[in-house]
Amino acid sequence: MTDLNQTIDHLFRNEYGKLISLLTHKFGPSFLEQIEDAAQDTFLKAMQVWGYQSIPDNPTAWLYRVAQNRLIDVLRRDKKSDLLGDKPLPKEKTKKESEVVLEDALEDSQLNMIFACCHPSLSQEYQIILSLKLMGGFSNKELADALLKKEDAIAKSFTRAKKQFREKVQFLQIPVQMGLQSRLFQVLRVIYLLFSEGYAATSGVQLLKRDICYEALRLALLLRKNKYCSHPNLEALIALMCFHAARFDARLDQEGDLISLEHHDRSLYNQELIQIGAYHLEQAETVDHIPSQYHLEAARSYYHSTASTFEETNWKNLLYLYDVQVKQQFTPMVALNRLVPYAKVHGPTKALMELRELEKESDFSSVGLFYAIKADFLKEIGDSKYKPVLLKAIEYSDNELVKKYLQTKME
Repeated sequence: MTDLNQTIDHLFRNEYGKLISLLTHKFGPSFLEQIEDAAQDTFLKAMQVWGYQSIPDNPTAWLYRVAQNRLIDVLRRDKKSDLLGDKPLPKEKTKKESEVVLEDALEDSQLNMIFACCHPSLSQEYQIILSLKLMGGFSNKELADALLKKEDAIAKSFTRAKKQFREKVQFLQIPVQMGLQSRLFQVLRVIYLLFSEGYAATSGVQLLKRDICYEALRLALLLRKNKYCSHPNLEALIALMCFHAARFDARLDQEGDLISLEHHDRSLYNQELIQIGAYHLEQAETVDHIPSQYHLEAARSYYHSTASTFEETNWKNLLYLYDVQVKQQFTPMVALNRLVPYAKVHGPTKALMELRELEKESDFSSVGLFYAIKADFLKEIGDSKYKPVLLKAIEYSDNELVKKYLQTKME
């Protein structure tokens, strides 16, 4: 990928949602379709213009100005905005003025957009799809993987969700107290899925997309500033993201290839982030002492982040945390991941037996992780059948770095 393409990709991930939220905040949800088209056209224009001109000093301001002008042109042409009438296009602001406008408007508009996407008149599925498509710039493939659905189903749902959004959401504003709290859990789920895709990209040539992860963490910290969003689940989610982010530098080598947890250089772990995560985990104590998914995942990530070596990891505590989560809210993927610490505690032979039982209950026929875990167990007990299983893991893994890592295990 060229430097320009990398820059555009980074800006798309980092700025697309901001662009959508700013324009929707200014022009209203009824023009969502045109806003989305204007934003996408702007990124295409950036690739064309910046290819033979230098990238502007403030690319965010450039993107916003071009997208807004494009949108105004479209609305005037279609004669759909009485508000605009025959007014002239807004004068192009100076660099300093643009930066001030964006900085002042950005935080409120993004939070407004997230809470608007999680409007109670929309189904939970539509809330998630709208949020991740509009705010996270997710592709249909990424959303299909995150929600365990087919791509064409996601595309159809997004079209229907946008129609309902335009009809039912009249204004972008953060609801007060009870209304805000009623949407909070869904907003947290959006932020969690956003971070998860950045931390372990399901497809493409990158495994780790730090900009997405930091954007998710930034949004969570913005929520924390609102007193009505104060909740143990928010604190636990922030802790989880901090512990994961603390290990970023150890996950890839100098060539950008994946390094397994077993071979992490733990001196690269960010101790400051681990301490911040520990603080938020302490703040996440619940009144009823019933932990959420975020509490359990944060606690597991804490053990991985603080173990001095891979061998010294507290596998028994990790297994206990998985057992609690499986009992509270069973999902096939959580049950599958549980078998990794289970094998460390009870051995690969028993883990294989558990894996076979799990396979009877859930369809893992096209899940690369399932075959990768099974191959590891087979190899540990000296069964040569691990190689064809590992080949299936490679076949069903969409991320190129994961494929490359699995191929090295084959060799």
